[in-house]
Amino acid sequence: MSQLLRTLKATFGYDSFRPLQREIIEANLAGRDTFALLPTGGGKSLCFQIPALLREGLTIVVSPLIALMKDQVDQLQAAGVAATYLNSALSAAETRKRLRGLHQGEWQLLYAAPERLMLDNWRENLLNWNVAALAIDEAHCISEWGHDFRPEYRQLAQLRDLLPHAPVMALTATATERVRADIIQGLRLHEPAVFVASFNRPNLTYRVVPKNQPLRQVITFVEQRFRESGIIYCASRNAAERVAQALRERGYPARPYHAGLDNRTRAENQELFLRDEVRIICATIAFGMGINKPNVRWVIHYDLPKNIEGYYQETGRAGRDGLPGECLLLFSPGDVAKQTHFLDEIADPTEQQYARAQLRQIVHYAESGNCRRVELLAYFAETYPQPRCGACDNCLEPRETYDGTLHAQKLLSCVYRVGQASRFGVGLNHLTEILTGADTERLRRWGHDRLTTYGIGKDLTRPQWAAIGRELIRLGYLAQTSGQYPTIELTAKGVLLLRSRETLMLTRPYTLPKARKEKVSGAIACNEILFERLRTLRKELADERQVPAYVIFGDATLREMAAALPASLEAMSGISGVGQKKLAEFGERFIAEIRAFEGEA
Repeated sequence: MSQLLRTLKATFGYDSFRPLQREIIEANLAGRDTFALLPTGGGKSLCFQIPALLREGLTIVVSPLIALMKDQVDQLQAAGVAATYLNSALSAAETRKRLRGLHQGEWQLLYAAPERLMLDNWRENLLNWNVAALAIDEAHCISEWGHDFRPEYRQLAQLRDLLPHAPVMALTATATERVRADIIQGLRLHEPAVFVASFNRPNLTYRVVPKNQPLRQVITFVEQRFRESGIIYCASRNAAERVAQALRERGYPARPYHAGLDNRTRAENQELFLRDEVRIICATIAFGMGINKPNVRWVIHYDLPKNIEGYYQETGRAGRDGLPGECLLLFSPGDVAKQTHFLDEIADPTEQQYARAQLRQIVHYAESGNCRRVELLAYFAETYPQPRCGACDNCLEPRETYDGTLHAQKLLSCVYRVGQASRFGVGLNHLTEILTGADTERLRRWGHDRLTTYGIGKDLTRPQWAAIGRELIRLGYLAQTSGQYPTIELTAKGVLLLRSRETLMLTRPYTLPKARKEKVSGAIACNEILFERLRTLRKELADERQVPAYVIFGDATLREMAAALPASLEAMSGISGVGQKKLAEFGERFIAEIRAFEGEA
């Protein structure tokens, strides 16, 4: 067995590397600058952690978030690695203690934020600490074209002059070709070895559902997954608060996370989530970058993301442990109109044009009937080898088509009659009220209860009419204006359909997915009762040590235990994720729990 594999097994408990990990590690150990693009859950951290264990000197890891630093250091220390971090959350006394350790060469890995490394008084420290390598995590932060630009990352190039002999590794989970070039240039990587892994996350299932009473949709989804951890992404702070409150009122532990909360509350909510005290976080995009919680089982986008790159990264927070994860996007043309309105306020014409193109791409993804995985990978210039993935809504449940000519005629006629009777347009909700014969003051005031189309659609519900309206917009028979109050207009194509009365096939809308039954990539079959007992034991051990549960063992490791039923330390050492230190510290406790379960069965 090679030294790399021995280190991987002994420290981290894994028998083999994931794609490209070995090649990245070997290039780094050879002293080359490297650029590594691995999908979320693809094992970026091991690419710089293993070289740090195999070389003399200190490896500095640039990390943008305090929570991520603590998280990774907790996991490394649990595996027996000499790692530490420095950030503003530490007391002055603790900072001095860690600095003394750095001067005495006690640590192999140091995590620090980019702004701290660039402080004037750190120049001498960096020269005295025998810095052997630099790893820049979340490297896309250096690019203005990335989805999370951070100006302080731009200054990191200065470290090349200060530490010319230390190889630099830039790592990211998502970056277009434009952003990749920005990273290599911005960090001044010298003839880097470039590694780009597949963006495909085979263990994730992607679904898009028409947004209709979204709070109810979210609650229905969560009801069937109440034991699982998940993230709900919202476009606004108010929405994050509202969704969290609605879930709490129904007994589901949920907390909000957004920039409007004070630092203490935000940190507390995140910590509760990491420790499985709270199963659901309702967050703006401020949450999640670098969050290392591997057992997030689902991600909901309550509102439309701004671009595919951000959507990909956010969905990527599900299933980091390789077990199945679900990604649900609630889609509404109204959200598109809101986003368009915000884009109108961007002053720079080039930036506005770029943002509009990104919005069009995510809208196309949401409305497409093609395989979601094919569409996602195409954005990153990757071709999926099959026409269908078998793990998205469009592949698993192709929507039924039906002759929708009459319904289309009714809705198009309604838009036409409103235009004739009024000097203004109305929104889709108002049109559904006319068609279903609603009795509202606004309809009477505008005379829309006297239109020939009033009440002609009582055979369908308002949500059904709204779904038809959205499809007619997508097919180009209707158009929705931008602005704060978007209205619906007939297009030339819609007028032609009204006159020609040609047959129009429509698709039935998606329904909210029930808990998954089909086998998905990454699933590990095991005794579910034993798995829950092992999770309870893991939580007790984690609470004793005041660390997140996954620092002890990940869900995938527990599932393997519950399937293999190891009865000895030797057998336990064969379980993926059980390294030497964890075997010695926790092995007997888990074996005892398995034996007790078998004795009761």
